Amino acid sequence: MKKLVAILVILVGFSTISFAQKTAYVDTKYILENIPDYQMAQDQLNELAKKWQKEIDDKITEIEKMYQKFQTDAVLLPADLKKKREDEIVEKERELKALQKQRFGTDGDLYKKRAELVKPIQDKVYNAIEEYANDRGYAIIFDRAGSGTILYANPRFDVSDEILTKMGYTPATKSQPSGQQNTPQRKETPGEKE
Repeated sequence: MKKLVAILVILVGFSTISFAQKTAYVDTKYILENIPDYQMAQDQLNELAKKWQKEIDDKITEIEKMYQKFQTDAVLLPADLKKKREDEIVEKERELKALQKQRFGTDGDLYKKRAELVKPIQDKVYNAIEEYANDRGYAIIFDRAGSGTILYANPRFDVSDEILTKMGYTPATKSQPSGQQNTPQRKETPGEKE
């Protein structure tokens, strides 16, 4: 019985402590969209993706032409030549799949380039958020743009503009937080959050 009472006292104490902690949220999508280096990195990635997709599309067109020619000629080809042409088409298809994986796979060229260009910017944002939280005594800062579900967030607890300012950028006026519909607009400068 004494153990049960002690556990209840501890649980009540922890719940009281957790309610007293300061929390806020940011919208990392909004923050990143207001960093010119991020936009330049995204533009560069989009150009590379277009270039590599064209390379793949050209290979697909080449394979389709080979296949059409093969179908046209198949009736007249001897068995050994027919087999050789089929093998050439299959090999080209294998090369295409390898190229697609090389360019757009999980460890492909686009993924590596994104890590090279975007990760340092994301790290700067994370470090600014961490420093801001430590300086202002926040226990938790949520990310509204992330995959976590935040059903409602009062705009006065959004510190995204303060993070941008801390990083040396001028926040843009935004009408709605990313991915949200019919949400009240962000206040120009959030006051003290407690």
